[in-house]
Amino acid sequence: MTSSASETTAAAESNSPGNSSLPYEWKELSLGNVPIGFPIVQAALSGYSDLPMRVIARRHGASYTLCEVMLDQFLLSLTKREKTKHFLDIADEEHPVGGQLMGAEPEQFSAGALKLVEAGFDVIDVNFGCPVKKVLGRCRGGFHLSQPSVAIEILRRTRDIVPDHIPVTVKMRRGMDDTQEARDQFFEILDGAMDVGLAGVTVHGRTVMQRYVGPSRWSFLKDVKDHVGDRLKILGSGDLFAAVDGFEMMKQTGIDGVTVARGAIGNPWIFEQSRAIGNGEPLPPPPTIHEQAAVMREHFALCEQTYSEQRAPLLMRKFCIKYSQSHPNHREVRMAFTRLRSRDEFESALQQHYSDDGPGQYVPREMHGSQEES
Repeated sequence: MTSSASETTAAAESNSPGNSSLPYEWKELSLGNVPIGFPIVQAALSGYSDLPMRVIARRHGASYTLCEVMLDQFLLSLTKREKTKHFLDIADEEHPVGGQLMGAEPEQFSAGALKLVEAGFDVIDVNFGCPVKKVLGRCRGGFHLSQPSVAIEILRRTRDIVPDHIPVTVKMRRGMDDTQEARDQFFEILDGAMDVGLAGVTVHGRTVMQRYVGPSRWSFLKDVKDHVGDRLKILGSGDLFAAVDGFEMMKQTGIDGVTVARGAIGNPWIFEQSRAIGNGEPLPPPPTIHEQAAVMREHFALCEQTYSEQRAPLLMRKFCIKYSQSHPNHREVRMAFTRLRSRDEFESALQQHYSDDGPGQYVPREMHGSQEES
């Protein structure tokens, strides 16, 4: 069994548009009583997976998306003010959609979960995976992996307060670090998740201390799935940057599905490419220059509708930089978006770099940096 990024890359490259399709098998995914369908979904991404990104992903084949993580304290203080109301906005076309929650205290955590229920999220996801230092310092996110009793109490209270028909899931990393103690704590929390009635667990194959450095250990996902069997749905995360990667992860580990995180930023085509492979078809070619421009305009319009015409250009800057990675002249194109401040500047950049159609490129694996998966 293999799990290195280089081997997975080789598999992806071998599945070029001219080659025959790979015989991957998959089963439809469900979380509790919520049918998901295709098991390759979009992960929660801090600062990214807002309504516009989620809708674009759904339109390109993602069967399920997760909202960027929200703090319980923030949720409880949230009002209908124009500047913050978008955090709980859900488009009619994006169901089922999950809301992800992070916090420190069990009582406040469960109250925040109820806020997500009231907003209309179909699944409530608890974050025990965020490795950001400021989060760990406030005893949130991945810190909970070091205190199983508190983590399990959070899961219990959340499951108790959320209505029975709404599934509760949890996102975890494989431990705080690679010690035996951290591994034992992980499986103690995993067993607790089953005991309190959670519907699924997403497992990132890196430790909290590892953050995003080094390969994700896919073999750990197999250990997790072997441990829970059919009692719990397990989704995997980590190093999913090409359409074939999700199938490789499921094939190697036996897990039920995967959540694409950094690999989906500015690359919604990864979902329709994955669906094609899942249907036994050849890997579709990367989006053409004109296809890229059309989706960027679509994303920009959604951003204007969700926020405002004034805020949209600044918020789109980071997305446009990621979209540029599908352009064959991505280094030059990227620079055109780094100081984006207006719709006119956005259109000017598209006119300069996207007016002539031509083939695009699959996003080079080395382009994926250290954006924060939540």
